[in-house]
Amino acid sequence: MSLILASGSATRRAMLDQCGVAHAVVPAQVDERALEAGLGDAEPHAIALTLAEAKALEVCDRQPEALVLGGDSVVTVAGRRFDKPADRDEAAEHLAFFSGQTIELWSAAVLARDGKIVERVTDKAELAVRKLSNEFIAAYLDAEWPEVGFSVGVFRIEALGPLLFDSVQGDYFTILGMPLIGVLGALRRQGVLAT
Repeated sequence: MSLILASGSATRRAMLDQCGVAHAVVPAQVDERALEAGLGDAEPHAIALTLAEAKALEVCDRQPEALVLGGDSVVTVAGRRFDKPADRDEAAEHLAFFSGQTIELWSAAVLARDGKIVERVTDKAELAVRKLSNEFIAAYLDAEWPEVGFSVGVFRIEALGPLLFDSVQGDYFTILGMPLIGVLGALRRQGVLAT
């Protein structure tokens, strides 16, 4: 059975590649912000799951013969939900808000086949942001922009992101944007990977 990743995320592709999981890429065409707006005050893990499900099902409609993997991550800080920054100025605003607080990052992944969700995986990480000076934020964005603009937390844990934190609790892959260990288990249950 062929696996399709319903995401244009280079990081999610790389995680699957590094584990030898054969897949094709068909990015989902979902208006995430409109879907989020309809969810109101839903819990962050529920939002991440709903977005991942919508992506998987949208691609599943176009690729009915395949098993489709959809994913999403949601970041909240002090009860406020954050999206990817629209530009560098907004990235700086987000980092200033994160300063001295804890980022709660939920990553969700779902597998869909024949128009139905067959597996759901979620995981949470908590990243304690140290106090960040305006000078540090500017220098950080000089080095990391525009790449961190594709991250809801405005960081790449595999690059300079660790400089932002006092402590990190959670799975490395979840922080990268996909609860990979759980996904690999789901792929084994679905017969994509050997047991």
